[in-house]
Amino acid sequence: MGSTPQAGRRRALALVGVAELFAMTLWFSASAVAPELSATWGMTPTEEGLLTTAVQLGFVAGALASAALTLADVVRPKVLFAASAFAGAAATAAIALAVDSPEPAIALRFATGVALAGVYPTGMKMLAGWFREGRGLAIGVLVGALTVGSATPHLLRALGGLGAGGGGGADGAATAGVGDPGLVLLGAAGLATVAGVLVLFFEDGPHVSPSSAFDPRAVVRIARDRGVVLADLGYFGHMWELYAVWTWLPVYLAASYASRGVDAAGALGSLLAFGAIAIGGVGAWTFGAAADRVGRTTVTSVSMVGSGLACLLAGVAFGAPTVLIAPFVLLWGFLIVADSAQFSAAVSELADDEYVGSALTLQTAVGFLLTVASIQLTPVVADAVGWRWAFAPLAVGPAVGTLAMVALARSDDARELAGGRG
Repeated sequence: MGSTPQAGRRRALALVGVAELFAMTLWFSASAVAPELSATWGMTPTEEGLLTTAVQLGFVAGALASAALTLADVVRPKVLFAASAFAGAAATAAIALAVDSPEPAIALRFATGVALAGVYPTGMKMLAGWFREGRGLAIGVLVGALTVGSATPHLLRALGGLGAGGGGGADGAATAGVGDPGLVLLGAAGLATVAGVLVLFFEDGPHVSPSSAFDPRAVVRIARDRGVVLADLGYFGHMWELYAVWTWLPVYLAASYASRGVDAAGALGSLLAFGAIAIGGVGAWTFGAAADRVGRTTVTSVSMVGSGLACLLAGVAFGAPTVLIAPFVLLWGFLIVADSAQFSAAVSELADDEYVGSALTLQTAVGFLLTVASIQLTPVVADAVGWRWAFAPLAVGPAVGTLAMVALARSDDARELAGGRG
């Protein structure tokens, strides 16, 4: 009987991880096929970017509303997760089946973001009920599942287009020959539906606790907590880069291949983007385990230094053959999300127990708001200087984030992180 708790932890981690992976395919489901939707609907670059930023804004709105209404206290977490996955799947399927213009698609993408706010934070709460020790690894696995799920629509798109041909200009992404966008959207909706069913088999862990209600006065206390503020600054720098790269990497890669006159540039760009984003799941898992052993500030600093340099080196790698550009973007994808879970873990260790929920909610909300700006900025830079150097301004985020984590490592608050490892 002594092995039962450990077996329960493994089962919970596997179940929530798979459900998270399937549900998070919704996030980039429309973004992955944005070139095809843009060509069909005559979308502007701003509208194309809004297919992703609407999800970010919806997620922020949903997270704040969920915290304010304490939904996790009223609704069982697995029911909230399942209902949210079903709602997001319905909104995504509606784009494929009933939408023929950008405006309703953007509105449905916002609704998808609202729904996903009931998936990712709820998944963290569910695992927290099973894990006290090893929390960095557990949240790392969850972020890894989120990462692979976010990458999956690019794989679906690539599988629909490989071998069909396609070309493009020297600095423009090729889109011809890519599969039916409706099938990608419906595929993501189907996976999210499966996620909703799977998570209903989850059982609460022995350490389950109610969520904290959102308290506006907590903002003042959070702002006075130097350790939490430094962890937040690290997260904000990380988020400034992360979603802009995830959103526009397929376009960058397609433009890179097109500059060499490669056939099926759009499909090949999507396939390599899938690999680059999905490998971040491995990064999140391995760095999550490492953070529990060597410290959160060390892991996050190494990750951000590497990914920040990649933003600058992307200009050098542009137009290189696959044998060179593939390992570059795969290493970038490994590093860019490897630190993600550790900022949340750090806040959970640094914040006072009475406002951990509010601190995590505010960290997530501000972080995702920043992604709206960086996602919209990147194509503007690309229009001005080309996709070769479009990612260079994103390096500012990891630079600021690294400085914040170095300062946190040197503070007394570091003793509270990863069992005193910093």
